[in-house]
Amino acid sequence: MSQQDNSDDLVATKTENYVAGNIKDIGKLRNLDSQDESLNRWKESLGLNEEIKVRFPDDQRTVIVQALVMQSEGKEIVMDVSTPQAIKNLQDKPLIIKEGVEYAFKIKFVVQREMVTGLKFLQQVKRVGLPMDKLEVMCGSYGPKFEDQERVFPSNSAPSGFMARGSYTVRSKFVDDDNNVHLDWVWPMEIKKEWV
Repeated sequence: MSQQDNSDDLVATKTENYVAGNIKDIGKLRNLDSQDESLNRWKESLGLNEEIKVRFPDDQRTVIVQALVMQSEGKEIVMDVSTPQAIKNLQDKPLIIKEGVEYAFKIKFVVQREMVTGLKFLQQVKRVGLPMDKLEVMCGSYGPKFEDQERVFPSNSAPSGFMARGSYTVRSKFVDDDNNVHLDWVWPMEIKKEWV
């Protein structure tokens, strides 16, 4: 499969008039406006009211993407993207999708040390270098948690027919509102007549 090129045609849509706020320490966020019940419920929904252990203390990343999972017809195919070696291993084994099926992707990730706002998942599918499909999904804001967090994306239909079958190159990207790229990777996919 082809390598990722230097031109970046997979960029998140900019939110008009958005200005990145100051990064706040989790402790400061936890104590901010502690008398405001509405704000306390919001902080609790993000897990900011409790002391969180860091799951990967030797990894300084804020967002660690664990897996991209494809779900279709009772099948669940897990693509491990937790390390550079795991991503490299994906190059040797394309994701096979049966033509015409409904499928959905789910991303599993860990947020540690600080809150992350406006996570977005971007994905572009190309065939022989030509863009075929593009996806941008707003995932939301997440506080740090020891456990995996996940987001399921809207379902899609795989193309079908003789002309649709073949090899594709997919680029996936996980970014936030502050333009931090948490993971950007390229992987192969094939549309086939049947599941293999």
